[in-house]
Amino acid sequence: MNFNKLSNKEKSKQPLSNTTLLLTITICTFVAMYLIAMIVWGGGFLNPQQFLDIFNNNSYLIVVACGLTIVMITGGIDISVGGTVALITMTSVVCMEDYGGGILSSLFIALGIGLAIGIIQGTLVSYLKIQPFIITLAGMFFTRGMTTIVSKVPRTASNEIFLKVKDFYLNIPFIGHRARNGNFIPAYIEIGVIIAVVVVVVLWAMLKWTRFGRNLYAIGGNSESALMLGINVQRTQFFAYVLCGFLAGIGGFIYLLHTGAGNASNATQAEIQAIASSIIGGTLLSGGVGSVIGTLFGVMSLKTINNIVIASGLREPYWQSITTGLMLCFFILLQSIILSSRKRKFGS
Repeated sequence: MNFNKLSNKEKSKQPLSNTTLLLTITICTFVAMYLIAMIVWGGGFLNPQQFLDIFNNNSYLIVVACGLTIVMITGGIDISVGGTVALITMTSVVCMEDYGGGILSSLFIALGIGLAIGIIQGTLVSYLKIQPFIITLAGMFFTRGMTTIVSKVPRTASNEIFLKVKDFYLNIPFIGHRARNGNFIPAYIEIGVIIAVVVVVVLWAMLKWTRFGRNLYAIGGNSESALMLGINVQRTQFFAYVLCGFLAGIGGFIYLLHTGAGNASNATQAEIQAIASSIIGGTLLSGGVGSVIGTLFGVMSLKTINNIVIASGLREPYWQSITTGLMLCFFILLQSIILSSRKRKFGS
């Protein structure tokens, strides 16, 4: 009995993993930042709907950023996801408007395009050993160009069933605000938020409890050691890119449900925001460390700081870019300091 108690004490003294530590820092930073915004600026930050609108307006980005997190955990990168989203929205709208397609056909198109791009890029990166940045850069140019080929002008969906699904929203009981006339207006979330939350939960469970998830971390930590442990590095990397492409397909469909339109400029800089959100959420560019829960809070932190900038009266777009850059540098520096000190203290 005493041995068991001692064992439990020893376990309690074990340091947190790098992933858990960085996730904790991200969550605490977001909570502190939002509380400060509520106290200092008040206004919309006290309105529950503004908080939920972070999810409503960025549910596609959450899904796309989770795909980036999967790839980045292996030590890779994918900068084609923004172009993939734009291509999906334009192709889906053209299919519905010009060829009589419906919401199911647009869903199949979204998933098909995402999978196709993921399979091609995954094959080139994992089996042909081409640098992922170069391959996905080519993918970004290709998808943006193909979007313009599909249609040179913006298109808007008018399919009745699609519009009904697009306009569907879920009221949150007992949460909302009162209008000036005294009527209570309940807060709501869009269907894309529900899809994004399900995706995050599924990916979190996969990374935590499946062999594939453990293999992703092992490859990102040290691919040669992972190979010696019997892990099929090439196959795991391949499926990481396929999964990223599949998630980009889901993100493109969510984007379409949110806007209802196809445009060559859709999801501009989405890949940059997704990478930034993953890094802010505790994912290392070097691989081996990361969490989709952290990525979720990374997106929320990134959009909250943008709202704070606007609330401060700095409405010009370049101020948001400046603050995003400073925030990203802060988290990269913080990660480097923490991981370096942990390596000196614990030797790992």
